[in-house]
Amino acid sequence: MIKSELVQRIADKNPHLYQRDVENIVNAILGEITNALSRGDRVELRGFGAFSVKQRDARVGRNPRTGQHVEVNQKYVPFFKTGKEMRERLNVKAPA
Repeated sequence: MIKSELVQRIADKNPHLYQRDVENIVNAILGEITNALSRGDRVELRGFGAFSVKQRDARVGRNPRTGQHVEVNQKYVPFFKTGKEMRERLNVKAPA
């Protein structure tokens, strides 16, 4: 699902809201999550999961095309850990 599909589904379930308002709300939520992560904060949405930032140390990588060794700088990457509720919903066993 892409962001525009998410906006459309939310708008369809809430006919009292204009689609542009739903889009503004979704953008605001995603923007706040991004801002919090850029500050180094952790964002936890109970039942859904938690977003955090992890540091990847500098290392020597390899160019897959040429096999040549390449220096990869230290960087920060977003990390998502699912919440218990979501994990349980995704792993529901089908009745036998």
